[in-house]
Amino acid sequence: MPEPARTPVPDGDPMLSVRSLNAWYGESHVLHGVDFDVRRGEVVTLLGRNGAGKTTTLKSIMGIVPRREGSIVFEGRDIARLASNRIARLGIAYCPEERGIFASLDVGENLLLPPVVGEGGLEIGQIFELFPNLKERLRSPGTRLSGGEQQMLAIGRILRTGARLLLLDEPTEGLAPVIVQQIGRTIAKLRARGYTILLVEQNFRFAATVADRHYVMEHGRVVDMIPNDALAASMDKLHDYLGV
Repeated sequence: MPEPARTPVPDGDPMLSVRSLNAWYGESHVLHGVDFDVRRGEVVTLLGRNGAGKTTTLKSIMGIVPRREGSIVFEGRDIARLASNRIARLGIAYCPEERGIFASLDVGENLLLPPVVGEGGLEIGQIFELFPNLKERLRSPGTRLSGGEQQMLAIGRILRTGARLLLLDEPTEGLAPVIVQQIGRTIAKLRARGYTILLVEQNFRFAATVADRHYVMEHGRVVDMIPNDALAASMDKLHDYLGV
């Protein structure tokens, strides 16, 4: 297979810069030289079909894949060889697709569990302003939360940490449209607060409502970068990429 053209890099100093990122699960080579940048204050999406390597890219940034090679520079420091706990303490937080809610703990206990890694984390009251449902369910155990409430809790939990870069993996997957809209409004509010967000999505229609730019992944590579204001003109190409 010929090597794809190098993806254009946007102007400005990036908060996160990924270069020549490769990752493996055992003998399975999943990422093949992934390149992209995220500037401070941006919302950037990774788009692609199932198996394109989007989630593995987030996990590689967090250091939770068995093997990775390449350069991952966060705020000027290469973190590619750091352990995941050290990466988290530098100010990167990961919200996995499976949400990772502790079922035996109630909402309040889940929110208080993560350590604070930096200044600027949201107080519990501020999280309840973003997600009023959580305040109503404060003493409800994780097992009694709906899928949407679990997603709100998973996002709310990482907002307490003081992390400056948020990695969100499929936050709208399987949620009702009204909850998807609420998640979209929350992402817009977080961006207004100065958070930087790297978002994995298959729903490009949702991504178009929240993101500044979109990187398209195929077969473990970034094959295109589409600014959000060029998305409408790129629909035919995007349909081909995503098969929708």
